[in-house]
Amino acid sequence: MKQPNYLQKGDTVAIVAPAGKISSDKIIPAIKLLEKWELNIIIGDTVGSGENQFAASDEKRIADFQQLLNNPKVKAIWCARGGYGTVRLIDKLNFSALKKQPKWIIGYSDITVLHSHIHNLGIETLHATMPINLENNSKQALETLKKGLFGKKLSYEFNSSKINKKGNATGEFVGGNLSVLYSLLGSKSSIKTAGKILFIEDLDEYLYHIDRMCMNLKRNGYFDNLKGLVVGGMTNMHDNEVPFGKTAEEIILDCVSEYNFPVVFNFPTGHLDDNRALILGRKATLDVEGTKTKVSFQ
Repeated sequence: MKQPNYLQKGDTVAIVAPAGKISSDKIIPAIKLLEKWELNIIIGDTVGSGENQFAASDEKRIADFQQLLNNPKVKAIWCARGGYGTVRLIDKLNFSALKKQPKWIIGYSDITVLHSHIHNLGIETLHATMPINLENNSKQALETLKKGLFGKKLSYEFNSSKINKKGNATGEFVGGNLSVLYSLLGSKSSIKTAGKILFIEDLDEYLYHIDRMCMNLKRNGYFDNLKGLVVGGMTNMHDNEVPFGKTAEEIILDCVSEYNFPVVFNFPTGHLDDNRALILGRKATLDVEGTKTKVSFQ
């Protein structure tokens, strides 16, 4: 995998909205943070714009993102928010400039579309918080974002869940939002997971949807030859009047029960205030022990 150059003071970061709309005042905390890190900032035309629920028309969002991909001064593109809409752009974007000069693409949730597509181009990306979340984010979420961008080692140790499956694994870290990964199945943006560590998280889903999506990943071979599974926040789950009978975590564990790879729950990433950064495409080690779990990026 190609690694984009780490940032240095004076580099330029662009903030852009490839999916849902966001007002200009909502990115002020992000501007202040980047200025504190002594970085220059470009604001995309899609920030402060809007067309219905989207940040702009498809054409404008494509043009905005494309010119930032092509701009050699831009060393990182930070997606302002998720929502829905990135998939409407992906097949019309030209990634030739990115392949020649890799730059960090940053975000999570709907930005999983970009992570997955770019992973298949052989380039690392950064799964991390976005400008819309900064006022509520934990100190660790912001610190790990900076570490990921500036080349400091990312390593996590936290208390193990009682339902974790113990074991050790090494492999490329891939994945993102479960609903988006599910929606990409069968497309050229769908990732290959053999020999890798898969990460999933989700928000605001019905429990039977979690089961359906996990079963579909399973039927598409996502768990075959997988090295390990890391489950982040499964946030604000819903149930029907007739209960499904299991939590989201229990549904996932049941789906992968026949496999021997380690499984980690409650990893501090996803639709959480404590949304720690992950380098997708980077080789990592996973150690799931009795009381502690460790994830370390090489």
